[in-house]
Formats: sequence, C-alpha cells, structure tokens
Amino acid sequence: MTYELYYWDGLQGRGEFVRLALEEAGADYVDVARGERGTPSMMDYIHGKHGYEMPFAPPFLKDGELIVSHVANILNYLGPKLGLVPKDEKSRIFAHGLQLTITDFITEVHDTHHPISTGDYYEDQKQEARARSKAFLKHRVPKFIGYFERIIAANPAKSGHAVGDGLTYVDLSLFQLAEGLAYAFPRAMKNFDKDYPGVARLRDAVAKRKNIEAYLKSKRRLAFNESGIFRHYPDLDQEPA
Repeated sequence: MTYELYYWDGLQGRGEFVRLALEEAGADYVDVARGERGTPSMMDYIHGKHGYEMPFAPPFLKDGELIVSHVANILNYLGPKLGLVPKDEKSRIFAHGLQLTITDFITEVHDTHHPISTGDYYEDQKQEARARSKAFLKHRVPKFIGYFERIIAANPAKSGHAVGDGLTYVDLSLFQLAEGLAYAFPRAMKNFDKDYPGVARLRDAVAKRKNIEAYLKSKRRLAFNESGIFRHYPDLDQEPA
C-alpha cells in the first residue's frame, strides 16, 4: 500500500525528516501536496472533514485508514516497518527518545528567526532574532549536537551510528540537522567537522548511501530556503566564539 505524506509544498520543513526515511527505505509513497490533490486535500484532514482523528498540523502520514501525526511519532511508527530501527524494545524506545530530543532542537532552530511570534515577519523581530541566535549558537548548538556526539561515541556497537550497529531514522535526522545548520549558519558552523567529528562522519556516510544520494540529486529534494525551518539570514550568522 502506498504511504501518503502530507506536508506543505515548496519547502523541506519538518516533513523532510519523514521524507528521508521513506526515500532511504525505497518506500512507495506520494507527497500529496505536490500532486494533483494538493494542499486542499491536506487541509480537509486538518479541519476534520474525514473524521474525528484529525491531525493538528502537518506533517502527518496516512497508511490505509490510519493517520499518524508528528515527526517523532511518524518515525516511531515507520521505523520497524522500514527496517530503520533495531527490533528490540529497548533500542526502539531509546531511538524514539533521541528523535524527541531532535524535535526539541528543531523548535529552537525555528525560534532563532521567529523568537517572538510566528504570526509576524522576521523583519519585524530582527533585533530579538539576533539576540536569540547569538545564545543559540553559543549555548544550544553545543548542548544538543554535543549530546549526539557523545551518543555516537558511547554506542556499544562502535558502529558510528546513534543506535545499534546499523542505520536508523535517527541517523537520517542527524544528517538533516547537520545540513540545515550548515545552510543557516555557514560562518558559525565552519568548525563543525572538528567540533563534532562523529556527527560529521555520520552525515557524510548518510549522504553516500545509494538511495539518499539519488534522492539528493533528484527534483524531489527541494533546496533549503527562507520559508523553511533552517533559514540563512546573514545578520543571524555569527563567527563561533
């Protein structure tokens, strides 16, 4: 059965974390908002026109009659089906916890350019965004990416992956984090590979995987832009301390 992924067209956003998993697994899926059914079809679900189990916001995934919302929840659902998480319960729960931590970090990334309100333009909150970005780059990036660096190093399998001895959806999401940070803050991230060598090696390994490499070269992989989570505003990009 074909998976249906619902997310906004024209940007990678949070939907990209799900998309990477589907692409890596070679899953049969359709990106609904980019097709003939488009955004109105997505909004029908959000507005409850298809029943009680309406998602709050995209991304959400439809698998037959089942609707799964929120990135970490979707990946927790897809992981066993796509072979992107170890089979044992302990590892699956740990991977889900790591993905939830990534969710927390993504919120902080978004708040660098919209620290006051998502209802106002970036230009209306530039001063606050500069202050937020300065603190984000000095404190939050080392805290979060440093944590994942330690996770990779402490993995008993010594595989270079976040969980177990093979690729998981957490690794794919860490690839997206590394790529997004490099786009949004190229000056601040110039020492990324030296500061976080384990995450950097994982990023490079993911990029070389057959299905991911093909996806990155395809039209399905949209470029980062200033409508997504990771946005490059030069005023917010600061040299590392």
